[in-house]
Amino acid sequence: MLDPELLERITARRAELDELEEQLAKQLAEVRAERDELAVAERVLDRVSEQLADERASAAPAPGQVGGRPVMLIPHRTPDVEETMLPPDYQRILAAVRQAAGPVMARQVGEILGVDITVRAKLEPLRGKLVRLVDRGWPRKLPDGRFTTRL
Repeated sequence: MLDPELLERITARRAELDELEEQLAKQLAEVRAERDELAVAERVLDRVSEQLADERASAAPAPGQVGGRPVMLIPHRTPDVEETMLPPDYQRILAAVRQAAGPVMARQVGEILGVDITVRAKLEPLRGKLVRLVDRGWPRKLPDGRFTTRL
């Protein structure tokens, strides 16, 4: 004959396990639904990223090759070359030179552009871009090292 107390404990434990199984099944369904939503979100993100990359590639100036390495071409200033043909960061640099009240140092251009001018490693690339623009005839560099727009 079975012990009634033991039978009661088995029945109670079975009820606990049934309840736990029900909770876990519900959680598993929720996890699967969220996983499906994440898979959809990943596909959307991939598509948007591809579209943005395509848009950037079509809008960006074509890089040239020097010594087998890609470089961005900065065109010489001529009557048929528009400023919009410059890469966006160079366009911002020219706008900052124009925005200044008069001839400016590279440091002042950096301040206008929000570059941390206290860090030489951040200011020197800006100075290099300014000089590159001068070499191509966009702004002028005065003998004292200041930059100004051309007429």
